Amino acid sequence: MSPAAFKRALTGAFFVVLVLTGLTACRSGSSWNNTDMTGTLPRLSFTMTRARDGKTVTAQDYRGKVTLLYFGYSFCTDACPRTLSSIADVVKEMNGKAAAVRVLFVTVDPKRDTLAVLKRYESLFGPGFDALRGTPDQLAALARRYRISYSVTAAKDGKPYVVTHSAGVYVFGRDGSVRLLLSKLEGDKPDLAGTAADLTRLVDWK
Repeated sequence: MSPAAFKRALTGAFFVVLVLTGLTACRSGSSWNNTDMTGTLPRLSFTMTRARDGKTVTAQDYRGKVTLLYFGYSFCTDACPRTLSSIADVVKEMNGKAAAVRVLFVTVDPKRDTLAVLKRYESLFGPGFDALRGTPDQLAALARRYRISYSVTAAKDGKPYVVTHSAGVYVFGRDGSVRLLLSKLEGDKPDLAGTAADLTRLVDWK
């Protein structure tokens, strides 16, 4: 990894640690199961291409839904499928409220993640999952807006193709404002029930 890429990754990791420690401490009275992010980041805003239908979509297309935002890539063999599978299990816990939730999976590896590849990948997790692919500028702008770090290093001189990215899942309310960081989906025993309760509460919040 280049020094610049390492610095970006380190900055993103520091931000996640800050969120999970400092913000959790100062909001210790919160009744949320996950980390309360209210007021810490800007409203959901982006322009990208949706893999399912090839349509250009913006945040406005998801207004009225509780929207989860996660950055990753389809060739990931560990963190991405584990996180998305946990989210799928959470959505199943919501029963009749699941229709009001959308999960946006933004690829940080658009060179390999074509729309066809992403369409197949999103189908593994459920109908409420939308894989998004942006131009380099669109991806960089969205990652910068939500303080996400990522890097892609092509294979060269016998070294493998390497992709890194921050692992946070942000949750936005029906009005597009940031509400939560899903901090309880990590580890071998993710808090599916607690996270489902948080999302249900946001769905019901008028």
